[in-house]
Amino acid sequence: MADSRQRRILESLFAAALAAVDPARCVLPFIPPPTAGKTVVIGAGKAAAAMARGIEDHWPGDIDRLGGLVVTRYGHGLPTRRIEVVEAAHPVPDVAGQRAAARMLQTVQGLGPEDQILALFSGGGSALLALPCADVTLLQKQAITRQLLASGADFTSS
Repeated sequence: MADSRQRRILESLFAAALAAVDPARCVLPFIPPPTAGKTVVIGAGKAAAAMARGIEDHWPGDIDRLGGLVVTRYGHGLPTRRIEVVEAAHPVPDVAGQRAAARMLQTVQGLGPEDQILALFSGGGSALLALPCADVTLLQKQAITRQLLASGADFTSS
């Protein structure tokens, strides 16, 4: 009898902990009010798709004025209505991430003073947005990343 009660308590604590860190819920206090123009959502990270869906589900304005692009790790994509979700490699970047980064830059080009950008970033964003500078190729960035990983470099610390 006590075991089943303890199990229910532990399960409810676990469910509460998961709910507290749910990316879709965590963005709710930070949803900006709509502007006269459009809101373009950009972002990257392992939680980017969940955050984008949270924005869509709770957007207080005209959903037709909401759009954008986020990139997340393979297998972490979620269906969305207005914000496109692209999957790419993590922790070693790939061409999909490079293309997504270039498209993201194009997405924000030409926005005006009545538009706003909402940026959603979580862990993994640096690998998922692989757009190296002109003097570095994607292959070089991949090699450097593999070397850093092999050396035990900690990508999770600040």
